[in-house]
Amino acid sequence: MGLLENIQSPADLKKLPRQELPQLAVEIRRVIVDVVSQNGGHLASSLGAVELAIAIHYVFDTPEDKVIWDVGHQSYAHKLLTGRRQQFATLRQHGGLSGFTKRSESPFDPFTTGHSSTSISAALGMVCANRLQQKNNKVVAVIGDGSMTAGLAYEAMNQAGDLHKDLIVILNDNDMSIARNVGALSSLLSRTLSGQRLQTWRKDLGEFLKSVPKIGDNIYQWAKRSEESFKTFITPGMLFEAFNFDYFGPINGHNLAHLISILSNIKNLRDPVLLHVTTQKGKGYARAEENPVYFHGVGCFDVTTGASTAPSCPLPTFTQVFGETMVHLAEHDDRIVAVTAAMPEGTGLAAFAERFPERFFDVGIAEQHGVTFAAGMAAEGFRPVVAIYSTFLQRAYDQIIHDVCIENLPVVFAIDRGGLVGEDGPTHHGQFDLSFLRSLPNLVVMAPKDENELRRMLVTALRHDGPIAVRYPRGMAVGVPIDPNPAPIPIGKAEVLTEGDDMLIMAIGRMVPVAMAACEALKPLGIACTVVNGRFVKPLDSQCIVRLAERIPHILTLEDNALQGGFGSAVLELLNDHGVSPLNVQRLGLPDRFVEHGSPAILYAEYGLDVAGVVRAARQLMARVQPRPPVTVVARGN
Repeated sequence: MGLLENIQSPADLKKLPRQELPQLAVEIRRVIVDVVSQNGGHLASSLGAVELAIAIHYVFDTPEDKVIWDVGHQSYAHKLLTGRRQQFATLRQHGGLSGFTKRSESPFDPFTTGHSSTSISAALGMVCANRLQQKNNKVVAVIGDGSMTAGLAYEAMNQAGDLHKDLIVILNDNDMSIARNVGALSSLLSRTLSGQRLQTWRKDLGEFLKSVPKIGDNIYQWAKRSEESFKTFITPGMLFEAFNFDYFGPINGHNLAHLISILSNIKNLRDPVLLHVTTQKGKGYARAEENPVYFHGVGCFDVTTGASTAPSCPLPTFTQVFGETMVHLAEHDDRIVAVTAAMPEGTGLAAFAERFPERFFDVGIAEQHGVTFAAGMAAEGFRPVVAIYSTFLQRAYDQIIHDVCIENLPVVFAIDRGGLVGEDGPTHHGQFDLSFLRSLPNLVVMAPKDENELRRMLVTALRHDGPIAVRYPRGMAVGVPIDPNPAPIPIGKAEVLTEGDDMLIMAIGRMVPVAMAACEALKPLGIACTVVNGRFVKPLDSQCIVRLAERIPHILTLEDNALQGGFGSAVLELLNDHGVSPLNVQRLGLPDRFVEHGSPAILYAEYGLDVAGVVRAARQLMARVQPRPPVTVVARGN
């Protein structure tokens, strides 16, 4: 029986002698690799944080002491050590463990995470709350160097340094976020090797000074006093000490004895502390060590070879089509520039970056800056395309309004992962973008039904003299022929795909193929449908929609977005504004709740957004008894 099998909580971990902890780390890595190979997940980052998780739970008294894992994608070892070993095989599965930390899942998860750079702010809030309640427990924020490229982390550190509160920040430095880190801060932190050499040099120098007869010890003590003023100029600590943090490190994040020793010491300090540890992303699994970018977030794979075990598919993804189209269009227009936030591979822009390195800008995990940066380029005559996942674009909402839309600047938002993305769950679903973008003046919002329409929409966007958003889903494209020279689409022009007199189905984006399949399934039931590809959420094709709504008695709208303020709401508002009083309308979309994690197929079926769900809704709509027209009440005087 292995060591891990006997650990049901950190209390069991503390019973192990320190010399057995390295073996425990080996067992934890084996379980993580086995489960992620079957379920997919964030592998490389969690493998790199195994010793860190062991040391933290060995030293601190969790859950009374709070540990917040920034992003949460490196918390798999933490889950295994905190009573979730038997459920670990359900990781990222529908109804199983979340791939991130989640308050409702365990008392050892004091804060739900999923987006980067939130840990220090949340931890400082907990520290202040604890002091108001006269509690003395410790609060630890574990944050990666990639997450330290976001301004939110420094806003929190700025306040923490001013308040002088009892906060511990552990900087897990693996020289990567999702892709390789960028920016001046990354250059500073990447001086790890020189920092380690510095530590060795300081130790050797100290031993030498103390060995000098008679005066050696006095010289050594003077050097130690001078070190405090000297070290800030020669170590990465200069940045953090400027925030009034006591800086320690960098130390080897895989050396358990050293980690436990230093954590035991800093646990007793009362001012803000930052411990800088260096780790290797993918540690312990050779394939992930060799290719940490691929194994950052990976699907199912063969443990021996590292090769994907997902069924091969000849179709490209929407993301790939976007990336290829960007290269094609940029070859003919040198005004086109690409901006992304630490995800050149994830957004499909790696080929663009290689082909046009001077026109590609990775701003790091700094979506707010990225949007305003693009606005500045647009103001100078360029055509920036900002490629950001839907869930992360939420972080830059103020910049979209204030810096892009008010001035009507021609910034293109390429919004990847619109709709339900699957196993990453509520922190990553793109279920709100149509709603939060549709209300913004000057902004055009569109969503393609297939990959060729995505290409056409990119052409449309880059020719439009104002802000415009193209929203497309994760995963495989539809498989339609690709036009090598895509033509633009007239702004606000919908597309009628098929006509029938019984029901009008208006769909947007990835829901259009579902609507077409449902239309075919309804034919044998005697229900003839008109299916409209809305294309545009804003502006709507008012002429087309009003004409059809006046003629067809039953209307169904279909979207993979929150119903509040989405495509269906826009259609109802349009009909109301034009005096059309549809009496039999059903909107299909996502309900007023955060959608759990699970495979997209399971989730779309659960929320009635698959073919069977649309057919079921259409039949129910047809069976409704038409309400009587409203009675007009005439007010009479006394």
